[in-house]
Amino acid sequence: MPSHSSQAKERLKIAPTTDSVAAAEVSLYRNVLKIKEEHSLVDLGISFYDAETTIQWAYNADHYFHAASTMKLAVLLGVFRQVDRGELPLDAPVHVRNRFTSIVNQEPFMLDLGRDADPDVYGHLGKTLTVRELAYWMITKSSNLATNLLVDVIGIDTIQKTLDELDIDGVRVLRGVEDQRAFEAHLNNEVTANGLLKMLRLIADGKAYSQKACDEMLEIMLHQQYRSGIPAGLPKAARVAHKTGNISTVHHDAGIVYLEGRKPYVLVILTQFTADQGRSTAVADVSRDIFTTLAESINE
Repeated sequence: MPSHSSQAKERLKIAPTTDSVAAAEVSLYRNVLKIKEEHSLVDLGISFYDAETTIQWAYNADHYFHAASTMKLAVLLGVFRQVDRGELPLDAPVHVRNRFTSIVNQEPFMLDLGRDADPDVYGHLGKTLTVRELAYWMITKSSNLATNLLVDVIGIDTIQKTLDELDIDGVRVLRGVEDQRAFEAHLNNEVTANGLLKMLRLIADGKAYSQKACDEMLEIMLHQQYRSGIPAGLPKAARVAHKTGNISTVHHDAGIVYLEGRKPYVLVILTQFTADQGRSTAVADVSRDIFTTLAESINE
């Protein structure tokens, strides 16, 4: 007997009817409201696009959230813009240091290395790592030190130019991470679900500069080590190229979901909650509901 995951995979190959899509949209909306209430979320934003069926669905998708580490996708895109233009070799060495400049009064600050997710980077203080290595650790283990080093290498202006060139609205990158003075001044990186969705769709479609650049970015994202978000709501066989984002009041995940025998779908889930509440399984629950609803709507 076929497994649940294989049955769902087969159902996901069948084209949906107009009526089934409409029913799926109603179901998704109802379930999302239920998940938001169950987890006492302050806010929730979702954007979804399935390349196989061209089904699109969104909830609160133009609302801005604190980006947390999802902004690292924009840094990655900026890095590969420069690589693709021949202006930045992936093997270029970068001096690893822990001293950065705040966007407020240009005052210096340091990262709390005890909090950073990646000792593979701060273990190289005073030495060098390549652009490729920093990009890998920035995404796969969400290294804040790698992120700020790359932001300094390419510059905030280049990141914004990248977003403008690709006509990506809904992503605002003002600074690197852990700039406490900027945070206190409410100068934060912000994203919308729709903005991140467009960015991921361009990468998935090979349209974020060259196909080679997109393939390199996808390969890095497929090695993401934090899987409690979108992947936790999917069959084990699913491959997800994604980036999480977590601070004390938000838990996000934005990714491209690959299932065997079909085109991928892109899903962005942004959640906000109170500081005393803590992170929940809301992102995984939404991911699971999207997958299940898509499978059921196609099978009808």
